[in-house]
Amino acid sequence: MTNTTTHPQYIAGTWTLDAAHSEITFSVRHLAISKVRGSFEKFDVTIVTGDSPDESTIEATIDVASVNTNQKDRDNHLRTSDFFLVEEYPTITFKSTSIQTTGEDFTLVGDLTLRGVTKKVTLTGELGGVITDEYGQTKAGATASTKINRKDFGVNWNMALEGGGFTLGDEVTVNIELEVVLQK
Repeated sequence: MTNTTTHPQYIAGTWTLDAAHSEITFSVRHLAISKVRGSFEKFDVTIVTGDSPDESTIEATIDVASVNTNQKDRDNHLRTSDFFLVEEYPTITFKSTSIQTTGEDFTLVGDLTLRGVTKKVTLTGELGGVITDEYGQTKAGATASTKINRKDFGVNWNMALEGGGFTLGDEVTVNIELEVVLQK
């Protein structure tokens, strides 16, 4: 038995990314005192909503080379074998395996593949709503987040600090702001 209730604005169909109004960002602890933040500039998402929310699927692909932390040298380092190994693994993918909704809140479980390693992750989020814009397009918005351990995906690079500790934390927070368009 699932704990799924349908949002009052729920519409079944195929939804595609509105890239101009969407973002995927991440943050990781740096020097144990602050966080480094970044984003992926290129990604794609397709959502197929079924007759009920628990029949829905979500697939996403991220172009890893599009990583942007607003620091060119760091971005280039992130593309190397120390981190993403872009030459061998140019994309990060996500495929949902289940979704449960309660009103505007949802829990999305799926398989995240990064550097050739696939792990189950759980995202929690909130549906922002559904609306028809001034061009007659039906759009939906949602936010979601998760935390992953980068070492689970083979991203092990670190450097010991003179005073103890390491340059980077292991936990990475991923935040998603998503706007999608219903295809007719």
